[in-house]
Amino acid sequence: MNPKNHPLRLIPNIQSFSPFTLALCLVTPMITQAQNYPSKAIRIVVPYTAGGPIDMTTRPLAQKLTESLGVPVVVDNRGGANGNIGAENVAKSPADGYSLVVASGGGFSMGPHLYKKMPFDVFKDFSPVSLFVTMPELLVVHPKLPVKTVKDLVNLAKAQPKALNFGSSGAGGTPHLAIELLKIATHTELTHVPYKGMGPATMDLIAGQIQLTFADLPVLLQLVKAKKLRALAVGTQTRSDNLPEIPTMKEAGYPTVEAYNWYALFAPAGTAKEIINRVNADTVKAMEAPEMQKFMQSQGAKASSSTPSELGALHKKEFDKWGQVIQSIGLTLE
Repeated sequence: MNPKNHPLRLIPNIQSFSPFTLALCLVTPMITQAQNYPSKAIRIVVPYTAGGPIDMTTRPLAQKLTESLGVPVVVDNRGGANGNIGAENVAKSPADGYSLVVASGGGFSMGPHLYKKMPFDVFKDFSPVSLFVTMPELLVVHPKLPVKTVKDLVNLAKAQPKALNFGSSGAGGTPHLAIELLKIATHTELTHVPYKGMGPATMDLIAGQIQLTFADLPVLLQLVKAKKLRALAVGTQTRSDNLPEIPTMKEAGYPTVEAYNWYALFAPAGTAKEIINRVNADTVKAMEAPEMQKFMQSQGAKASSSTPSELGALHKKEFDKWGQVIQSIGLTLE
């Protein structure tokens, strides 16, 4: 056989390609993939067990995305390790737009500072897609505590250092760190009493065993309306539609005490921009729907949205803010 006609001669030498041709060969499949997206079911990993606030707010979004994208969008609950197991699963999934994760402020802004070892890098291993929920933290006190405003609370705390006890869902959670942020801003000393969840912490607050907490509004809303707890302020920049009479921390005189939870969609790093923009556009449309806004308000949350770059900026801002708080108190978790 003539060497020139040997079958292996049909396979071009990769070294013979120009850098432009090589780049085109690599990019073309990605372009085709983006053009055909979506062509199969998409899963949204909720890195917590079913029934929680993240799960309950993600499911109606998944239904809206199913309708707009034309393929099933299913929620995949993968709880464990404070959200790290589910997030790691998506970080290691193909960057094709068919695996997304719901990130929370606690998981993506606080977690990396709390744990010595993380199975992923929140910036290098993920691409932001869209914010979809914000949830105020609400500062509340026992109704018999002689304070009506945040300044009253601060003055009482300064008059009685370490005498006031605050409850939280556990060390390193948003309720704990929100109070730590308040302590830093007001130069006060309060005593932390960690619980295994906000349920028992709230019960002890109602019973008067502790004096205050700063937790997700949905956890506390009905108790405030029933006058079992007294609300002093919300941690968001604007007032909550659920408690419009309650001022923001900024209005109360403490603009640096901004504390809220947020839920957002992230994709594995390297996901095509066209795919991210498609999911972003459909998420924004879903969260702007009146019925979605009404549902989120009924849950004590706010339907929100963003561009991918706006979400990236929010993530970085929150990451830096909570990192400083965690570093100041020297907290680490195993």
